[in-house]
Amino acid sequence: MSLTTRDWGALAAAGLAVAVLAAAGWLILSPALGADQPAADPVSDAPFPVPVSRASAEESLGAELVVDVEGGVAHPGVVSLPAGARVADAIAAAGGYAPTADLLAAASSLNLAATLHDGEQVYVPIAGIAGIAGGGGGGAGASGSGSGALVNLNSASPEELEALPRIGPVTVQKIVAARAERPFTSLDELIERKVLNRGQLDDIRDLVSV
Repeated sequence: MSLTTRDWGALAAAGLAVAVLAAAGWLILSPALGADQPAADPVSDAPFPVPVSRASAEESLGAELVVDVEGGVAHPGVVSLPAGARVADAIAAAGGYAPTADLLAAASSLNLAATLHDGEQVYVPIAGIAGIAGGGGGGAGASGSGSGALVNLNSASPEELEALPRIGPVTVQKIVAARAERPFTSLDELIERKVLNRGQLDDIRDLVSV
């Protein structure tokens, strides 16, 4: 049986309707089909950050060192320096070498390139002071250490001074620096020049001389 023009038109319309229904069904079902697949997590897909501790952060900012510089320098005392500073930096911060400094002894006892640590002490040897450069041989006027001998505060070695009651390393450095500027003429002068306090002097008065 031959189809008429009307019949072909009807078939074409029916085919178009089927295509439209199929497309609509696919659009309706496609979200459901993708529901089983997890969506990409932009946070989890990002590179994991490397944790940085507070200590590391503070170190990166640079710490400050507090160093005690004593002996033959222009301005003995405590100086503040940046982390990584060297012995040479500490001496420069204290005003550099004083005229009383023993440069030869300093060259042999100090490593100017050594890295400093917080709380460290740098001592620059003073010319004419026995034992400063690491316990050298008998110096000029060193007092005897025999039984009953008085310790001469103007000439005793640092080791002899530190052996006295209540006299520690810091006080020894004060005594050495003060007598290098001007020898003591009396025991009470140590108080007047703020080298010792009254209690320290009372404890050593019968053991020392000037």
